[in-house]
Amino acid sequence: MEILSSEANFNLPVDGYDTGIHLANARRQADRRGLDDVLIVDVDCHHYETDNFEPILNFIDDAAFRQVALNAFKYRGANGVLYDQPGYQDLGGRITRYMARKGENVSIVGTGAEKDAIQAHRWMDALSVDYACLFPTPMLFLGLHPQVDVEVMLARAYNRWITEVLLPSNPRLVSMLYLPFNDPEAAYRVVKENAGKKGVIGFTVVSTRYKPVHDNAYMKTYSLLEELELPLSFHASYHWNDQLVSNCNRFLTAHALGFTFFNSVHCANWIVNGLPERFPKLKVIWIESGLAWVPWLMQRLDNDYRMRSSEAPALKKLPSDYMRDMYYSSQPMEMVNNRKALELTFEMINAETQLLYSSDYPHWDMDLPSTIWDLDFLSEQAKRNILGENAKRVFNLDTSHRFPDGIPTSDCRKANLRKFEKA
Repeated sequence: MEILSSEANFNLPVDGYDTGIHLANARRQADRRGLDDVLIVDVDCHHYETDNFEPILNFIDDAAFRQVALNAFKYRGANGVLYDQPGYQDLGGRITRYMARKGENVSIVGTGAEKDAIQAHRWMDALSVDYACLFPTPMLFLGLHPQVDVEVMLARAYNRWITEVLLPSNPRLVSMLYLPFNDPEAAYRVVKENAGKKGVIGFTVVSTRYKPVHDNAYMKTYSLLEELELPLSFHASYHWNDQLVSNCNRFLTAHALGFTFFNSVHCANWIVNGLPERFPKLKVIWIESGLAWVPWLMQRLDNDYRMRSSEAPALKKLPSDYMRDMYYSSQPMEMVNNRKALELTFEMINAETQLLYSSDYPHWDMDLPSTIWDLDFLSEQAKRNILGENAKRVFNLDTSHRFPDGIPTSDCRKANLRKFEKA
């Protein structure tokens, strides 16, 4: 198994750190497999919005809270504004890059969003990713903030920053915007205000929260998304202080269970309450939960539905059939020793048409495109579908920027590399 970078790279001085060096082996993997001529769309990767937190806070509409947030950020950092969580996502994994990454920020010519874009393009080119859907990182815990209006104001500020500053000049970067789901009216307004903006390919609910997705207050938002033909994603996270997950005494357990638990609950409620029948054309995506939970939930729901179908009168077919109509991101794909289990999972979710590649870069449990490309039970067309063609169809992506007529994507990538080397 190829690792992402040599141990020597971890010993680089902070001010000499470079994503290209860190991902040198990833680049070699892409070269060996010829992935530069394969459309690759990463539907779940992350940037650290706190690198540009002060500009984002300046987009807060409420003047009083804007001043409070800026003061808190100045004296206590981002955690003074966001809901505090342990930093275990940064520790103990394969990518020990977080402190060094700050050094790379210093070395990049440019400021603010320009730095974000340059850094994103560097890792994208290393992984052979053509288009990447960016999500925030610390804000994934924002749904747990005790003040609902804080979630709303910060979500609106972040969405304004990413749509007005970062996305317009970067055609390879897109986003499913953060929905402040704890306030149904505010979530609806976010869709109304941002649908159609450059780079906005859908909207996302961070699953780590305690709002029932089947509440009638959300129906007009789902209806609007269906009408606009924009997907709705549920992005997993974890909450170690959740009453159940708090029984876990290791991050390994909290992560393995937490990232599947919340999405499982929301998915089950979505189906049993008949939302697939109510919004049959709404594309729903489940992100960063891996795949192993899907067959488990299919079997559990089908079994109970057969015995208690009166409790789900809106359903016209088995719960698993509705789940096969949904979409799933691939990461973190469970690379179990029993490859037949993974192959069966792919078969049960109709992976060739419903699975979307994601890296989750730069988090510790990220997956390279080779995770999909090297699966021997997939045809080449299935691999191409999962790596990019499915996402192109689901999000109606214009990929001409990377695949113009007569110009292979490898030539486009070389031109981009030359441009950023000059920068």
